[in-house]
Amino acid sequence: MTQSRPPLILNFDDSVTLENIDSAVHIPLQDWQESIRFGCRWPRFQQLVAALEQQLAVDYGCVFTGSGDYHHLTHLLLQRQVKQPPFQLVICDNHPDNMRYPFGIHCGSWVYWASLLPQVEHIHVLGIGSSDIALGHAWENHWRPLMRKKLSYWNINVDTGWLNWLGAKDSSRRYNDADGLMTDFLSRFRSGSRQSVYLSIDKDVLSPQVVNTNWDQGSFQERHLNELIDACRGRLIGADITGEVSVYRYLSCFKRWLSAADGQREPSIAEALAWQQRQNQLNQRLLERINGCWN
Repeated sequence: MTQSRPPLILNFDDSVTLENIDSAVHIPLQDWQESIRFGCRWPRFQQLVAALEQQLAVDYGCVFTGSGDYHHLTHLLLQRQVKQPPFQLVICDNHPDNMRYPFGIHCGSWVYWASLLPQVEHIHVLGIGSSDIALGHAWENHWRPLMRKKLSYWNINVDTGWLNWLGAKDSSRRYNDADGLMTDFLSRFRSGSRQSVYLSIDKDVLSPQVVNTNWDQGSFQERHLNELIDACRGRLIGADITGEVSVYRYLSCFKRWLSAADGQREPSIAEALAWQQRQNQLNQRLLERINGCWN
């Protein structure tokens, strides 16, 4: 495999194994797992930023962060793009990750914080199938980026009519299936400006027929991700992949409660090992595709 940039594994949970890729850079972060996983207060997040500052090379490639419980690490990676001209942030996720969280930053709130970064021109979240953006959860969404037209939800069969009340009707597009969504998005994406792109993939956007995660999942197939990655060719400035399966028992009662409230399923050890094998095979295929797309 030709590698334009070495992939980077931020190893909190030992869930990522990129076989036969000797150039992959591993940064062991297991000691941070309890405090960072799922969410953390801002001072702790900034401590992690400082700890990684000297360890992150300038030219790393696709970043693997492990479980989807670490998707808020994308915000850390986006902060490092501060010298880039304004770019598009394209996210594949079954959830909006734009939810309110009063205790700092977490895996379901980081998109709001990304919307405040001046280098991020616009955010597209593709493949949302969860009820997080339905009327019953409307109040939990951050409204500001939707009203400012800086964030767009691309969803599958979720009624977001409540956005009409905010004057943000155009900030959500509803489709019957993943094919219709991706066809429309790529048509607009290819005919629009040639801005650079940062791509973030949470594999819970995928159907369980493709891989299993411990979050509720969407309906994308692998080909939908492939089509999107190919459309980023020559425009990609950064990428990360999350959504691995890992089993972890929080020491914090608060985090155990939060995790349970979000309906996370804890697989058996045997299930986790089987799921991880399929996950890592998919990672290698996605990585090979991404490596041909760098700006």
